[in-house]
Amino acid sequence: MQASLFMQNLIVALAVIASALYIVLTRLPKPARRLRGRLALWLVDSSLPALQRLGRRIAPAPVNPPCGGCDGCGPSG
Repeated sequence: MQASLFMQNLIVALAVIASALYIVLTRLPKPARRLRGRLALWLVDSSLPALQRLGRRIAPAPVNPPCGGCDGCGPSG
C-alpha cells in the first residue's frame, strides 16, 4: 500500500514540475534563456568533462544583434 501511494505522489510531482517548466519556457522566454545561460556557464566551468559537455549542450544559441537597416531579419536583396 505504501509503495503504490509513493509512486502516485511521485508521478503527480513530476507532472507538476513538467507543467511549471512548460509555463516558464513558453510564457517567460527571456528569463528562461538567462537561467539556461547561467546554468550552462556554471556547468562549463566545472572540472568534470561530462558536466562540461552538458553545459555546452544546454547553452542557448547566440543572439545576433539587429543590423539597424530594416525591421526584419530576412535575406537582403
